[in-house]
Amino acid sequence: MKADEMWKVSTGKGVKVAVVDTGVNPDTPSLKGQVLASEVPKAVSYKATEDYLGHGTSMAELIAGTGAGGGLRGLAPGAKIVPYRLAMKGMKNEEDKKRAPELADVIRAISDSDAKIINMSFGEDIERPEDLAAIKYAQSKGKLMVAGTGNDAQEGSFIGYPAAYPYVIGVAASDESGKVGRFSEHGNYVDLASPGLNVPTWCDNTFRSYCTGQGTSQATAIASASAALIWSAHPDWTANQVLASLIDTAGRDWAKNDPSTYLGYGLIRPRKVLENSGINPGAAGTDPLAKENAAGVTKAADASPSASASTSSQAPQNTSDGPASATGSSSESSDNTAMWVALGAAAVLVLGGGAFAVIRSRRRA
Repeated sequence: MKADEMWKVSTGKGVKVAVVDTGVNPDTPSLKGQVLASEVPKAVSYKATEDYLGHGTSMAELIAGTGAGGGLRGLAPGAKIVPYRLAMKGMKNEEDKKRAPELADVIRAISDSDAKIINMSFGEDIERPEDLAAIKYAQSKGKLMVAGTGNDAQEGSFIGYPAAYPYVIGVAASDESGKVGRFSEHGNYVDLASPGLNVPTWCDNTFRSYCTGQGTSQATAIASASAALIWSAHPDWTANQVLASLIDTAGRDWAKNDPSTYLGYGLIRPRKVLENSGINPGAAGTDPLAKENAAGVTKAADASPSASASTSSQAPQNTSDGPASATGSSSESSDNTAMWVALGAAAVLVLGGGAFAVIRSRRRA
């Protein structure tokens, strides 16, 4: 991505990203001054700044961390974070589970705010009509919604929501060479791919040290940060135009009109948007995913059967696989390589800019 070069054009300044997750700790060195807790509507603000897993804080740092105090420097360090807390798998306090807001209520609250991007690094295999209605409302209010496709491709596989809802960008996870992670869910609801393997995140909610993790959670956060960089540089663009520019410039070596079930339209490359001041983002009112949204969701032809409803938690699950030291992939990559995500005050994301080959199936095979 050549982050240092991108930051000469945009740091994400002026863009607010709503992080809907396990809460966001605003007191980590990297997030001091970055979290706008006062802007969370009271009705959905329950413990928004108390992170019970460390997951939401990690996503916030990957998006807008400043790198202060040896922490993570996110891809859009000029952006701001608005925190929201859901009851997810891993929440043990029963009172917290009862009082945590519902996803639909949170999305509607964000829709009525000036946050431009909604980051949802979690998923479940249950489709909820109230969530779909809230997402349609958010789309009508011009929000860009980003969600992880899920991490269970090796363990039964399922269609992950909210990523699979219309108007939500489903993000798969790739490694530093552009290979899709073996764990990363696939199907026609995968729209883009983003780095999601060997990414530093907080080990737990004590916020004492970072671990190396993997997941479509991390990929989602980096995709949201990429959108923030573009929207900051082009504040008059709509969500449709921001997304269209990411799709048009994504790294791929297959036809744009035949997206991959593993990496969608390709690996995000916001640098390609920012370096072209005269780029045409398309019509403001044209949905770049109109075809997918009209067709509905299907699994890839070679995907495993979806998990049964009986295995689903009533609370969504964050889409991070947690600490890991090694991962596989289900693809062959091109010769393009990438170096990205380092710890320390100067931590940045620096990704290669080439095309990425994958073993793939047609979306609706």
